Amino acid sequence: MLTRRKLIQRLSALPLAGGILGSSLPTVALAASGAPKPKRDLFKELGVRTFINAAGTLTYMTGSLMHDEVLEAINSTAKDFCILDELQDKAGERIAKMVHSEAAVVTSGAFSGMTLGLAGILTGTDEKKVGQLPHLEYTGMKSEVICQAAHDIVYNHALTNTGCKMVRVETAEDVAKAVNERTALMHFLHIEADKGKIMHEEWVALGKKYGVPTSIDIAADVPPVSNLWRFNDMGFDFVVISGGKAIRGPQSAGLLMGKKNLIAAARLHMPPRGFNIGRGMKINKEEIMGMYVALERYVNQDHEKEWKEWEAKIAHVENKVKTVSGVAAEVHVPPLGNHTPTLRITWDVDKLKLTEKQLREALRNGNPSIEVGGGSENSINITVFMLKDGQEKIVAARLKEELEKATS
Repeated sequence: MLTRRKLIQRLSALPLAGGILGSSLPTVALAASGAPKPKRDLFKELGVRTFINAAGTLTYMTGSLMHDEVLEAINSTAKDFCILDELQDKAGERIAKMVHSEAAVVTSGAFSGMTLGLAGILTGTDEKKVGQLPHLEYTGMKSEVICQAAHDIVYNHALTNTGCKMVRVETAEDVAKAVNERTALMHFLHIEADKGKIMHEEWVALGKKYGVPTSIDIAADVPPVSNLWRFNDMGFDFVVISGGKAIRGPQSAGLLMGKKNLIAAARLHMPPRGFNIGRGMKINKEEIMGMYVALERYVNQDHEKEWKEWEAKIAHVENKVKTVSGVAAEVHVPPLGNHTPTLRITWDVDKLKLTEKQLREALRNGNPSIEVGGGSENSINITVFMLKDGQEKIVAARLKEELEKATS
């Protein structure tokens, strides 16, 4: 007779792959029958909320969604080895042609591109100096970066990571006074161009006048697609952009584009080398390939057609919410960054007992969950360029529902 004790002993001797008891039996049966394993919903498994993104390409919302071609590039190249530098060489050559630069390299985002670009300027190809950053004192390296006061934002930490300090200016006369033997770079921020007194072309001209390299941060500043090459053509020594926004490459990737000697020097600060400040800014072969394919797709797609699709989607949302009494909506296009049709929805607080926070939380906590852009106490902003086909109808219906609730 098989006692309970003997049964436990026999079971304990069996292989535990997947666990012989309980829920693994269906999986074993599936494997034996040759039937495909059910796909895992990892977000559900981990209890992570997913949502419809009507807010835009925000890092804390994980940027953008990669196209199928990009995912195919990532998956297919994950199955073989290659030499990282050779891949960067070959991909960089193709990318440089697309963006009209002398050279290019895939980086771990625009932020790292700024650090690496300035590091290359500071050290050139002197490996001793490469190993000294960010300790500039007594090295003979330069130590200051000039930028307009309106352009000195938190992301300039990417530049001070090299050991340099920021020097703020307002006018061309200020630039003349600020340039000295310690000046390494003159940096420009495209999204804040309208808040400074010196425009792009003049900034480049001033750099050439004083023999100082110029750089520009255009992290989220396509569309238009022409911005990919506009600033290279203009003469900036290096340009950085995020890969995981409108280009829809890997969220952790970006591009550093610029002069050939500068890119060569910047790469000494990148993996696979480990004696530098950029070692932690690792970019793998799959991300390089994904970035290359995403850029190629973006450059060659029909941007006029895409823009018309965005306009149609934003119009659908606009027409829906404007049927609610006390609600107004207006389409505008930010001129510099995040340059896509954007809908500003406002409401009369005397007619709708609702705050921006309440509306955003109601949309977030609904089913499906929806994220929208912030505004003021009685407004929000909507973008559609990260919506999947048909999601504009869901967003419009949920907005109308919540706005109508607030009128009762």
